[in-house]
Amino acid sequence: MPHLSSEYIKLREDLRALGLCPGGVVLVHSSMKALGTSLTPDQVIDCLQETVGEEGTLLFPALTYENVNRGNPIFDGEATEPCIGLLPRIFWKRPGVERSVNPTHSVCAWGRLAHRLTVGHAMGDTAVGPHSPFMLLPVVGGKLLFMGPVLHACTFMHGVEEIVHPPYIKEHGQCAYMVNGKEELYQVRRDFGWGSEFQRIEDILEEPDIKRGKLLAADSTLIDARALLAAALAEMRSNPYAFVTDISKWI
Repeated sequence: MPHLSSEYIKLREDLRALGLCPGGVVLVHSSMKALGTSLTPDQVIDCLQETVGEEGTLLFPALTYENVNRGNPIFDGEATEPCIGLLPRIFWKRPGVERSVNPTHSVCAWGRLAHRLTVGHAMGDTAVGPHSPFMLLPVVGGKLLFMGPVLHACTFMHGVEEIVHPPYIKEHGQCAYMVNGKEELYQVRRDFGWGSEFQRIEDILEEPDIKRGKLLAADSTLIDARALLAAALAEMRSNPYAFVTDISKWI
């Protein structure tokens, strides 16, 4: 076994202390910069894979909404690079990683449930619908890991919006995309200027459903996806505007 640096060992210890364990299923939102480490992206991913093990499953969003759109409606799962961060751009090309099929909100996965969680995404005509890896996380007892102050980037919450249909989502249009060489129609969400405030999910969960801790220098959070789904649905059904910017800021 190659020599492991002290930072690698510390990151592994921090992940375990936060609650990541062998056999776990976890989707990671990440800020490599927030870790404050000399580890390479590959080493960070190695550590995450080691922590969940081959019986576990590691997922990263591989979103492409910036480079696949109405002006360039072409998605190729083998060629279209994720637009959302360093770790996803590295993970996407790693051995054994499978990528779901969606023009703007694909997900990459490695491990025991990688195929199960990604294979059905193409069945849906929306980005974060019931067949997406995001919304399958509660089904398999999965968790959401936020490495750094990135709770605002919780794509899972768009799936909650798709269930609740809050009034600020005013229109669903269709767009034809070329997806892996085949033309497909997908729904396009339009929210007309409302700002997402998904970091508020921190206020509707309690331990053990939410755990906070350090991953090296990064303030990080691990959330149970099933608990988040239940709590967020209840919150949005009571107040549909619970996770968007206060309307007074737009008046």
